[in-house]
Amino acid sequence: MTDSNQQITAADATLVTSGTGTKGPEERKLPQSLDEDMALCLRLLRDVLGEFDQQLLKRFDSLREDVMTASAEHFNRHPSDPVPDEDGLSKAVALIDDTSVKDSQLLARALTTYFHLANLCEENYRVKVLHEREGKVDLKVKGTDPINEMTSAYSQLLQEMGPAKASELLEKLEFHPVFTAHPTEARRKAVEGKIRRIANLLAVRRGLGGSELEENERLLHNEIDALFRTSPIAAKKPTPVEEANTILDIFDATLFETIPKVYRRFDDWMLGKKAGMVKPVCPAFFHPGSWIGSDRDGNPNVTAKVSRKVARKFSDHMLKALVKATTTVGRNMTMEVTTTPPSPELRSLWSHQKEMSERLTDRATTISHNELHRAVVLVIADRLQATIQRDADLMYADCDDFIADLRVVQDSLAKAGAVRQAYGPLQDLIWQAQTFGFHMVEMEFRQHSLVHARALEDIREHGLHGERGELQPMTHEVLDTFRALGAIQKRNGQKAARRYIISFTKSAQNVKDVYELNRLAFEHAEDVPVIDVIPLFEQLEDLQNSVDVLEEIIKIPEVQARLKETGNKMEVMLGYSDSSKDAGPVSATLALHTAQERIAKWAESHDIDLTLFHGRGGAVGRGGGPANRAVLAQPVGSVNCRFKLTEQGEVIFARYGNPVLAIRHIESVAAATLLQSAPSVEERNTTMTEKYADMADKLDQAAHERFLDLLHTPDFAPWFSIVTPLNEIGLLPIGSRPAKRGLGAKSLDDLRTIPWVFSWAQARINLAAWYGLGTACEKFGDLETLRQAYEEWPLFSTFIDNIEMSLAKTDERIAKMYLSLGDRDDLSQKVLSEMELTRKWVLQIVGDEWPLQHRHVLGQAIRIRSPYVDALSVTQVRALRALRRRNDKEELSKSQQADFIYLILCTVSGVAAGLQNTG
Repeated sequence: MTDSNQQITAADATLVTSGTGTKGPEERKLPQSLDEDMALCLRLLRDVLGEFDQQLLKRFDSLREDVMTASAEHFNRHPSDPVPDEDGLSKAVALIDDTSVKDSQLLARALTTYFHLANLCEENYRVKVLHEREGKVDLKVKGTDPINEMTSAYSQLLQEMGPAKASELLEKLEFHPVFTAHPTEARRKAVEGKIRRIANLLAVRRGLGGSELEENERLLHNEIDALFRTSPIAAKKPTPVEEANTILDIFDATLFETIPKVYRRFDDWMLGKKAGMVKPVCPAFFHPGSWIGSDRDGNPNVTAKVSRKVARKFSDHMLKALVKATTTVGRNMTMEVTTTPPSPELRSLWSHQKEMSERLTDRATTISHNELHRAVVLVIADRLQATIQRDADLMYADCDDFIADLRVVQDSLAKAGAVRQAYGPLQDLIWQAQTFGFHMVEMEFRQHSLVHARALEDIREHGLHGERGELQPMTHEVLDTFRALGAIQKRNGQKAARRYIISFTKSAQNVKDVYELNRLAFEHAEDVPVIDVIPLFEQLEDLQNSVDVLEEIIKIPEVQARLKETGNKMEVMLGYSDSSKDAGPVSATLALHTAQERIAKWAESHDIDLTLFHGRGGAVGRGGGPANRAVLAQPVGSVNCRFKLTEQGEVIFARYGNPVLAIRHIESVAAATLLQSAPSVEERNTTMTEKYADMADKLDQAAHERFLDLLHTPDFAPWFSIVTPLNEIGLLPIGSRPAKRGLGAKSLDDLRTIPWVFSWAQARINLAAWYGLGTACEKFGDLETLRQAYEEWPLFSTFIDNIEMSLAKTDERIAKMYLSLGDRDDLSQKVLSEMELTRKWVLQIVGDEWPLQHRHVLGQAIRIRSPYVDALSVTQVRALRALRRRNDKEELSKSQQADFIYLILCTVSGVAAGLQNTG
């Protein structure tokens, strides 16, 4: 055992984190820079723990040694080898059982801190690799920029379709992530702030030396110490208004400044030396949306009043950002009228500004003597400030008016020969305004179809104003929701809030209900807001009936009117979560693919410009995985140069928290969205879907039967509540939306999909991602065909790769500990046998001996994390076992229960950080 002051070398860190000093021929060491960063963070964390309590450090080191030894023993043991009476894992269990609850809480916090640091090291490594690749690009060589996937995709479109068609597709391009507040982000905001500061310190570290390097390490010590000492569990659940800070944080940290860089990078490749000197080529294709503060399905905390507050919060923040950016552009626009004569249009705009407010123009003239472009832009900035203050005489009516004024300035500069000024920072500002408007994100309202039906029943029974009795509070709230939507539209424009999603859409009547309620909410027809009602098909039966329902929906007069107004644009949402919970991951994946294919063909037959909205989560069981690969696997006509999906929980922070990685993610998804329309991609998806249709049908049937057999086992739902931390997850203060319908589950209807997936991940089983696949493959039996499908069919290869990644985060040793809590050998055996069978077939299909063997960095990184996750899992099981006691003599006091619950919550946060993509 080492003391807290002993130095750990990079090689030592690799030894202790991998659990073995001897690597098999298939294993590879982590890249040196990642290895060194992880060693640094481990050393600093040990310093912090030693300063806090030497006994805690000793326990931390002992536990690490036991679980890493256990991991090595498990990985190197042949299945036929006998399990020893005492191994590393049993030693770890004994150590944790002998540790007090309070000390176990500290251990859990120490391990969670390690995972946050490990995540940052991996993020730092990815950024470093991207910078290195960028540095090797020879800009003098014409052709594709290999680092920017958008340029590669567009280059392929040019080759396959020609400039005219490629340009047409580029103009249609749209990437629309919709940020949600679903409770899957297990770390609190105070923790996120410290994590980001540590990330910044790690990012600059490699360029430092001498005293600067020492100061960097001191600051790292400070932040890691504060991170460990900060409770991972927030004191209370956030309100929906507070949840909006998630978007504001990402907007400030990355999106506002990053989005113009994405557009500019494409222009740099397309235009070469002319970039920034001529009109841009890249359209403003990034259009963020939000359910935060507007998704009321299952969240009684989201009210009409809340929606108004959140919308105001978004718009005020957005306008302040535009004021600051416009002022900066204006102050730097110091071109004199003698060198850069203003155009007649600019002089006309100036005259209009003077007529509007001599106070503003006089102030601008004082600052910008003989610099008319500068003066005009400074007045534009002042008008934005007036828009925040709702000054009717000076404010902009909408963002389009603001952009129009900027265009006048831009055109004037270009005509005067100041093209670099016209298409430099000013163009970035225009891109920002085109992307975010005055609203920042397009708020989307969502409610359950039954709520609308009940509200209408109530109104028909009691009268719209309760003339025949009192209306239910929920009915008032439903009507107020439409009034809030209308108010947001009036204040921020139609784009700010016009989508209304109906969850659990069963028929066209559900859509009619929404349009009727929208009308009833207003006394005067002119006040009724324009809305696009979007059906959400999520359960298996609904996906299968989707086309028939859509056929009836387009007959609704309001829908026909919107189709005419929008050029036949229509949006349909598909739910990945409920279909997976109800039918199993195999059947859900295939049903969703078939539904998309059928809906796309239906839309084409009606000349409808379709957008499919994918309700995905971060976990594989909720449609997670690499978004770019998911796009490329979609059926022909289902993407149509537009990709829209939900982004939530830890995925938001992972994809958009770092500017470099945010650029990479956006470019990658945009590239796939473009490339999906390439003839070669369309042909492959169509041909392979047809080729493997019979295989898919057989897998679907067998997997579905196996999944339903598990779910229909008597008392399955209560057993699930016992063998996972489902009850305790409901206590986590990680979102305003209730995590489930109750503390426990008496039936499957009680289970929301998020805790269903999250709980299985916590138990190291990940059942929601793979259950049924092993039996299906075994029954199909043709390994060669499965391998061929994996090589040829994008949908199948993406699905199998995601399952392999999910299996890499499972552990049957740990799973058995959780399953033993339920005292149901029949159910435990079903889960474990299917896990073993699925692992066997997936590894045979991909040709690996262990999960992610061919993904050298990712596979090794997960193996490095696993022992630490094991330690948290063992701790969690210990606490669950204490809370699940049935012996009256061993009843826990309320304070003891509270201690064990807090311990579980600490481990939930840590396991989520260790496994990632859990929600």
